[in-house]
Amino acid sequence: MTSPKSLHGVNYAPITMTSTKSLHGVNYAPPRSFGTVLKANLKETLFPDDPFHEFKNEKLSIRILKGIQYFVPIFQWLPKYNLGLFKYDLLSGITIASLAIPQGISYAKLGDLPPIIGLYSSFVPPLIYAIFGSSRHLAVGTVATCSMLIAETIQQKVKPQENMPLYLSLFYTATLVSGLVQTALGVLRLGFLVDFLSHSTITGFMGGTALVICLQQLKGMLGLKHFTSHTDVVHVLRALFENRKEVGKLSKGINPPSLHLLNFSPEYISVAVKAGIITAIISLAEGIAIGRSFSILDNEQIDGNKEMIAIGLMNIVGSFTSCYLTTGPFSKTAVNHNAGCKSQMSNVVMSMCMLLTLLFLAPLFGYTPLVALSAIIMSAMLGLIDYEKAYHLYKTDKFDFLICMAAFFGVAFISMDMGLILSVGLALVRALLYVARPPTCKLGTITNTAFRDIEQYPGSNGTPGMLILKLGSPIYFPNSNYVRERILRWVRDEQSLANSKRNEIEYLLLEFGGVTSIDITGVETLFEVRRCLAATSIKMILINPRLGVMEKLIVTKFIDVIGKESVFLTIEDAIENCRFSLKCLSQSKSKDVEIA
Repeated sequence: MTSPKSLHGVNYAPITMTSTKSLHGVNYAPPRSFGTVLKANLKETLFPDDPFHEFKNEKLSIRILKGIQYFVPIFQWLPKYNLGLFKYDLLSGITIASLAIPQGISYAKLGDLPPIIGLYSSFVPPLIYAIFGSSRHLAVGTVATCSMLIAETIQQKVKPQENMPLYLSLFYTATLVSGLVQTALGVLRLGFLVDFLSHSTITGFMGGTALVICLQQLKGMLGLKHFTSHTDVVHVLRALFENRKEVGKLSKGINPPSLHLLNFSPEYISVAVKAGIITAIISLAEGIAIGRSFSILDNEQIDGNKEMIAIGLMNIVGSFTSCYLTTGPFSKTAVNHNAGCKSQMSNVVMSMCMLLTLLFLAPLFGYTPLVALSAIIMSAMLGLIDYEKAYHLYKTDKFDFLICMAAFFGVAFISMDMGLILSVGLALVRALLYVARPPTCKLGTITNTAFRDIEQYPGSNGTPGMLILKLGSPIYFPNSNYVRERILRWVRDEQSLANSKRNEIEYLLLEFGGVTSIDITGVETLFEVRRCLAATSIKMILINPRLGVMEKLIVTKFIDVIGKESVFLTIEDAIENCRFSLKCLSQSKSKDVEIA
């Protein structure tokens, strides 16, 4: 015959260098080079959104222009800006400025800072964000959580009442550290690190922090002159009962420079770095999550990495201009959105309003009663205790509820950073459990072409003489022992069931579509499984191995050991081939019996 031999439509012609390198339709092309694989993996890790796809086929001048617009978003929206949009942003900007003034003063006092620092922090950072930020809804300002967290961390080393200049310099230094960390995460496109703060962790942390902050405000509400520097519930309540028997001046002028106040002394830098790193992650998680939430309402998308750079730059510049940590607070962003903002210009308007306040009106706010500031903080914080979300977590996922409660009670009864550590630790334990104990399932047939998990579909049928297993995760060193033991346990259980039905297992079919990667330990595990199966005369069949997995199996010679004829594209192809082999084997045995 001149045409290639085939079976079931599969080309079995001899494989040569000029012919297609395939058998059963499976691609056996030579593995890609290390450089190619590394480039592909880095691109997928750092640029999953393919941000430069619009630039590829353009002229150099257009690519440069679009590149500038991409990295500095103001050049994208400002040329299209008009008076019709400005009237909405003017209203939004004035509205959020009216909220920023009392909040800025209140949150500065929450961090035991001079109240004027809160106003400074709503003047410069919004201008920076308007240039580099990608969200038109996010309204920049200080937040209670980070104000409290930085204060608690720095006060472990320096008390504001003992040395306010040093305390203030460490606040600026921590802000600089936060900005550098945030900018680095954005430039290196490591935004996925923020995802380690799960939704459950943020819910519990915000609720616990809100409770602590509300209790702290009892000092102002009750007019106490002595209080505790600790933030946990026990110390606060003790101070409240011990002192049960019992507004700063705001001067005019814009932000003075504070670059010379940054403190990198070895004695104090550790607390500044600690406060800076922790609040960098928390403020990023809060700011990006809030920006995305309001963008989704308008069917828009924001770039998380660009947001990191924008928030980082405004904190770097802020640390040079007497500002402390800022991000996108929920309350101010919600007001900005509801007031009808159309662009980042609303932040510019707010900044100009703060400029006028600093130049002409600041002294008037020195008469704001302390009890009013405490009331403003408490009213804002009570809305952060999300009882409904906690109850929803309890009803839907008990482990997520445990993570949430660890953050809540850790913050409330121990400390903010310890609550965060406990919650993130539990979340990582859960992730490690998923890694170390990946899902596997036995597949049965619902119809001739539908193979599904037999636990999910109890009525599905097995295939005589075969055990079909689906592996649903990468196979590598943390889970390889479990994968081996689980496969062999499936085989053992199936053999016991098969022996009772006098239906001997001849083939183990492993569906590899869900195995996204495999390391050397994982490959050695497959060798071990094959040896164990060979001892009981069971043959291993692989189905649909993915590109990276196939390359590793080729270079480690595993494919040579099991044979290319043992690798198939689909379960149907594998079953048909195995049935053909079983039929031939059965006929051969019958002939042997007849001859005997």
